[in-house]
Amino acid sequence: MIPVFTNILVALDGSEAGQRAFTRATELAKAGNAQIHAAYVVETGLFASLPTDNTVELMYNVLQKEGESVLAKAKAEAKDDGLALTAHLKFGHAGNEVVTLAEKIKADLIVVGSHGKSQTDRLLIGSASTFVVTHSKVSTLVVRS
Repeated sequence: MIPVFTNILVALDGSEAGQRAFTRATELAKAGNAQIHAAYVVETGLFASLPTDNTVELMYNVLQKEGESVLAKAKAEAKDDGLALTAHLKFGHAGNEVVTLAEKIKADLIVVGSHGKSQTDRLLIGSASTFVVTHSKVSTLVVRS
């Protein structure tokens, strides 16, 4: 028996792996007539060791705009598939924010990509997907590359 999920959260980061996770999440949402949520997290810890000045603020603004763009694209794609997507732009540690949001919205499935944009991201901030799998109380689907 294939489980049917009713409330799906997909984590997006603008990467190809994130796009594959989004595609899988929309397929599952259509199959089960589920609600779908998408989260983009601006990693606030990336520049924590830098002195707070205009440069850091500009970097966060760039990341926020990227997140807004990624979420707008996801919303448009979901609409084309006949789905109403709820977008969530968060700030903090990606894995922690995804786990917390999943609990808040009562998701019964989290969908994440197997890795982020680059190997450097993984070294700097760790693997958000690993964090989610390890810490979430919700079933998690890791979409491989």
